[in-house]
Amino acid sequence: MLDDDNRQLLGVEIDFSLPAARVVQTLTRLVDYHGCPAQLRTDNGPEFISNRLSEWGEKQGIMLHWIQPGKPTQNAYIERFNGSFRRELLDAHLFRSLAHVRPLVGQI
Repeated sequence: MLDDDNRQLLGVEIDFSLPAARVVQTLTRLVDYHGCPAQLRTDNGPEFISNRLSEWGEKQGIMLHWIQPGKPTQNAYIERFNGSFRRELLDAHLFRSLAHVRPLVGQI
């Protein structure tokens, strides 16, 4: 998660897929630490368009905004971060499992 205003990295969650429940759990942890944002912009992945996330956002008072399908440039900062993160960390090392990746990500 990136802060749109200052481009600060607030959190990274690494896995092969992230179900909505895990997204909500991660966002709850970030809100507890950083405070509640006024809005959250995401792509249209199933974890982000789920009822579970919509209900969580409503309960938190967070407006959810989704970019248009097929328009990743509407989320350019996170797309750039994802590319840089992959090149500079994930592609630069050979990992045997997610358990080997997570400690490095925790240092960011």
